[in-house]
Amino acid sequence: MSDLVAAWDIALSDGVHKVEFEHGTTTGKRIIRVDGREIYRQDWMFKLVGKEHFQVSKTKCCISIEAVSGFAYEYSLEVNGKPLKKFQENQSRIMRTWVLYIGGVDTRVVLEKDTLDVWVNGERVETTGEFVDDGTETHFQIGSHSAFIKATTTGRRRDGIVHQLYVDEMEIPLATE
Repeated sequence: MSDLVAAWDIALSDGVHKVEFEHGTTTGKRIIRVDGREIYRQDWMFKLVGKEHFQVSKTKCCISIEAVSGFAYEYSLEVNGKPLKKFQENQSRIMRTWVLYIGGVDTRVVLEKDTLDVWVNGERVETTGEFVDDGTETHFQIGSHSAFIKATTTGRRRDGIVHQLYVDEMEIPLATE
């Protein structure tokens, strides 16, 4: 019987990872799974509350277990020292993500705006930068398909730079993660 009490999705550069947490409220049992793979198990613990630290793709995570009343517990996830919601807001500022169906495969392309690294289905790819009249283009391959991310300024300081993905000269809309 499963004591699954919480599940979260964490969007990182290498993909979206599912974190599941089981907590036996009578035995103190704790199990952490990432993407369906068990990474931590403690079958018997006298301390029912506390923190469990672990990593997802070299990203530090911490699950906090707090008693709220009687035998009711509250579970929260921190990623890189920030509550999950705050981490996700920060990720949406520093990453741009596109999801497309290409060559019979769902493909996820991520641009890390702070490092300009490009990831395709969890693998960082080699890129070539090029200056063009209205901005820059970062060229790379998705299998046998040519792709580039075009960065252009909006001319408005508040909006900053717009990033657009083109695969085989067709624009791909941003994903809503």
